[in-house]
Amino acid sequence: MAKTKPTAMKAMIFAAGVGTRLQPLSLQTPKALVEVGNKPMLQLVAEKLVAAGATTLVINIHHHPEQMLRFIQSMHFSNVEIFVSDETNELLDTGGGLLNATPLLQGSDPIILYNADVLSDINLPEMLAFHKKHSPLATLAVSHRPTNRAFLWENNQLVGWENRATGEKIYCKTPTPSELISLAFSGIHIVQPNLPNLIAEKGVFSITPVYLRLALNHCIMPFVHSHDLWADIGSMEKLEKAKIMFSHNPKAF
Repeated sequence: MAKTKPTAMKAMIFAAGVGTRLQPLSLQTPKALVEVGNKPMLQLVAEKLVAAGATTLVINIHHHPEQMLRFIQSMHFSNVEIFVSDETNELLDTGGGLLNATPLLQGSDPIILYNADVLSDINLPEMLAFHKKHSPLATLAVSHRPTNRAFLWENNQLVGWENRATGEKIYCKTPTPSELISLAFSGIHIVQPNLPNLIAEKGVFSITPVYLRLALNHCIMPFVHSHDLWADIGSMEKLEKAKIMFSHNPKAF
């Protein structure tokens, strides 16, 4: 699948993860193709994005690239183009992955970014409407749930990040401690089409420091959603919990 410049509303699925904590399952199966409810996670996420109006899907690949390519080539949605951003030679993390895929994401509409290991009943059209109404540089899906790492917010603006396990805190703006709200990131975000052009980082890097740097001069907002039907499949224990959640609420996803 050659890289070209697709048009219309775009979404990127981060599907390149190795899934180290899913071993031995991930030794034979790409993390993005692990099944929940008898469907690979990649398929579930793609269906959710298409239902929300995405007409172009960009999927990055790294681990078991041949399996990933075969599956992606088997995916068909009416009036939807699917492109591959190849990271076979080097896993670039979320920031580097987005930067690498930039040629495929050119356009004038917001871009939805979605982790392939996230299962959620989040209302994407509602989140998209929120983003279009407020026009921040980025809208991050977040929720009130237990986590070690979280974004810090004040007056609906990103002001920092914390690691609760280590006590580390990074501020991009001087906060008012009494007004800080700590919220867990859900692995789903919507960005303006010019955001990739503002990325100065190079190589392998997370999107988190990019947001923290840009929040100094740009508006980055939270979209708070319920975490009742949210899960990631980052470990075997989490995968089993996700399967149980799906089996109890199959129509929610």
